Amino acid sequence: MTIDAKQVKTLRDKTGAPMMDCKEALAASDGDLDKASDYLRKKGLQTADKKAARETSEGLVGSYIHHNGLVGVLVEVNCETDFVARGDDFQAFVKDLGQHIAAANPLYLTPEEVPAEVLDKEREIIKAQIKGKPDDIVDKIVEGKLNKYYQETCLLHQTFVKDDSMTIEKLLRELIGKLGENMKIRRFARFNIKE
Repeated sequence: MTIDAKQVKTLRDKTGAPMMDCKEALAASDGDLDKASDYLRKKGLQTADKKAARETSEGLVGSYIHHNGLVGVLVEVNCETDFVARGDDFQAFVKDLGQHIAAANPLYLTPEEVPAEVLDKEREIIKAQIKGKPDDIVDKIVEGKLNKYYQETCLLHQTFVKDDSMTIEKLLRELIGKLGENMKIRRFARFNIKE
């Protein structure tokens, strides 16, 4: 199948991926734009895995103040080079992340950051809720409810407020694949006058 420049441009505009990658994706998916877009997303996730060990010593501290002035967020996102840090895609990600944190109010970055005493208390509450269930399923229920707790309280596991088909971790991994550099959300702080 012949892939023309118009198809490549359409896919590039849709995904932001490099032209040669777009051409390769279209060829691999017989010119189907949706399949080519999925192909590029999968390739981006594989690229992210390969880059995970590389050092991230550049980046940005982004800020977001909600329109009413009652909620504010600071977030630090690191990347490998200042060139990427100054790019539109990276800056848009940092801005979206600030808005997400303001809206979703995560308490931790990852499940590993949740203090042991908080997890113990959650387990205790869950076990009290499911009292009387057979012992062989209690552990599965507890693990399932803890995973739900992580999705609600850990930034990387939260569903992105602008696209409920994505988690923040998946969004980050796709950006790594697209820009070709390792990136890390280092830390964040959320301030709320009412709390």
